[in-house]
Amino acid sequence: MQTVFRLLLMGRSGITDLHFVTKSSAREIPLGEQNIGVAAHGGFQVLGNARCWRKHHGSEPTCLGFGNESLNASPHVLKTTAALRRTLDDADDVRTCRHGTGRGAEQYNRKKNKMATGADHGLKRIVWKRIQDTIITDCRKSDVWKILILDPFTTKLLSTCCKMSDLMLEKITIVEDLYKKREPVPEMKAIYFMSPTTTCVDAFIADFKPKPKYKAAYVYFTDYCPDDLFNNMKRSCATYIRVCKEINLSFMPQEAQVFTCNNPGAFQSIYSPHSRDKTKTLETLADQLVTLCATLDEYPGIRYKKDGNMENAKAFAELVDKKLARHYELEEDSKKKEKTQAQLLIVDRGFDPVSPILHELTYQAMAYDLIDIQSDTYKYKAKDKSEKQALLNEDDLLWVKLRHKHIADVSELIRKLVKEISANKKQPDAKITISSLAEMMKKMPSFRKQVTEKTIHLQLAEDCMHHFSNNVEKLCKAEQDLALGSDVEGVKVKDSMRTLLPVLLHPYSTHDKIRAVLLYIFSVNGTTEENLNKLIQHVKIEEDQEFILNWKELGVPIITSPSFFSRKTSRRNRSQDETYNLSRWTPVIKDVMEDAVENKLDTKEWPHQSECPAAWNGSGAVSARQKQKNSAADERRTGSRLIVFVLGGISHSEMRCAYEVTQAVKSCEVIIGSSHILTPTSLLNDIKTLSKAPMETFTIEEKA
Repeated sequence: MQTVFRLLLMGRSGITDLHFVTKSSAREIPLGEQNIGVAAHGGFQVLGNARCWRKHHGSEPTCLGFGNESLNASPHVLKTTAALRRTLDDADDVRTCRHGTGRGAEQYNRKKNKMATGADHGLKRIVWKRIQDTIITDCRKSDVWKILILDPFTTKLLSTCCKMSDLMLEKITIVEDLYKKREPVPEMKAIYFMSPTTTCVDAFIADFKPKPKYKAAYVYFTDYCPDDLFNNMKRSCATYIRVCKEINLSFMPQEAQVFTCNNPGAFQSIYSPHSRDKTKTLETLADQLVTLCATLDEYPGIRYKKDGNMENAKAFAELVDKKLARHYELEEDSKKKEKTQAQLLIVDRGFDPVSPILHELTYQAMAYDLIDIQSDTYKYKAKDKSEKQALLNEDDLLWVKLRHKHIADVSELIRKLVKEISANKKQPDAKITISSLAEMMKKMPSFRKQVTEKTIHLQLAEDCMHHFSNNVEKLCKAEQDLALGSDVEGVKVKDSMRTLLPVLLHPYSTHDKIRAVLLYIFSVNGTTEENLNKLIQHVKIEEDQEFILNWKELGVPIITSPSFFSRKTSRRNRSQDETYNLSRWTPVIKDVMEDAVENKLDTKEWPHQSECPAAWNGSGAVSARQKQKNSAADERRTGSRLIVFVLGGISHSEMRCAYEVTQAVKSCEVIIGSSHILTPTSLLNDIKTLSKAPMETFTIEEKA
């Protein structure tokens, strides 16, 4: 009969749930029906939230794992007595703790994979490398083919950073959905990569009770697994578990420098006056942000935007600070982990209400605003009228090249590229030989791919321009004047209502008029109730006035009130920047990024939740306006990081700013993230539903 072990430590305050044991002090004691391996007597300290220990009497801690294949990382331990003894004899030099993020592991991984940036070395690459170093490394120890079982979150996570062919190379032959019925394959081992939730754990247990579907299970959680869930697993199917690790990957790498928490519902939870789970949501987002920092091996100083109307950023900063401190509480040498050359800025969505509402004319932002693109998939009709679709992600190098350019530049560049391909396709009149035909055949797949990419973006750019020429072009001038408070010539707009009226009188769509009205209200920092009622009647949204009124839940003044603090912030002077007349607005977050990099953030407006390193600005971060001698991406590998987290969603224009500042400041990489990515339409819909009370549920019991 197999005996199940869970390592505990006996300290002065009782038994603590930990995961290291020394050869000199390990013993077994009965506890209930299970034998528990206990490291008895002596002082110990907790190592971060990896919950490992270090003994002070000269004997080094030893790490345990499942089966014979996990001596390099210690999860909760399930072992036979014989296996436990073998581990104690063989694993003296192992230093990795339960989460797979021990300092020894981090130093080893850092040597193998130094930080890099760019499309090939961004967040997606870092996440895939982490998966390789944990899940894939364990797989390689067994030379048999395996099945990979994923929940919805890990399915999306894995799909962002690798392809099925990558998994096949690692002897993963099938990818299955955890929640769907699956045929048993008792001769194969299964890898479970899942979130530490009750639903996932219950589904996992169901695969092994009453009869196992697979020969063995390798379990990997995206984050810390609560004790009650682990105990449930241990009681139900400990015999089949070979590996169990928590690998700190509960964020979604959307792009090279963009991440999300994959939680659009967080907007309602944080801002709805009827929310019942605001605290829980902020806790979850903080946990996810900590896993990002852990994956990047950063311990940043934290600052937040002070807002007299809202406390969300401050509360969230406190949560993240506490969780980061707990994660990095101690290293193996009993010294606290020092702050790294990184800074984390936290802002509330109401900090800049203009950027996500304005019509943007850069390619990516414009496409997601005007075209119905769902799950990054663009659907269009080919010349033969057939329905086609294309995925807009970083595998498409042309998309990466074009996404942040102005639509006018995009259209011109695509036509130029199409002409180049057409010219290259024409072969010179020369003698046709077998070798020349063979060479042509080799180039055909690449040629087809190039043509397809160009065709997709030519179609998408034309769709964007079609919308632009119909309505958006006329709207943009008014929107830019309202947002900036000045016209193209730099003359101050004296009467914002005169700028708004032509928009209201033109037969634009209701949504476009709502956006214009909002920009007017933002420009005057709130209007009178009488004036607001007239605007609502003019746009004919009496039944849908929540589109406008509910912005107050974000701390944005809609109706003038002395209780609201002024939200007008000083902006950088960009009058000398070369811009298109209809694209003069710059998202406020770009000012913040540049000020942070130049160490110019006002400490009154941006208080320190935890101090940044004194020499943060001396690490090579310089003004975005200064020219750099070296433009190689490798310069940032030893530089600093600026991480910006926006509570309540980020817009595509704000995402673009992270790349622009990084490009200007070669020695500092800017990463931006949020609960989710929003579009003007999705944001307005979220705003409208803020005032709706949650549905009440009840059960009617019938008496016999």
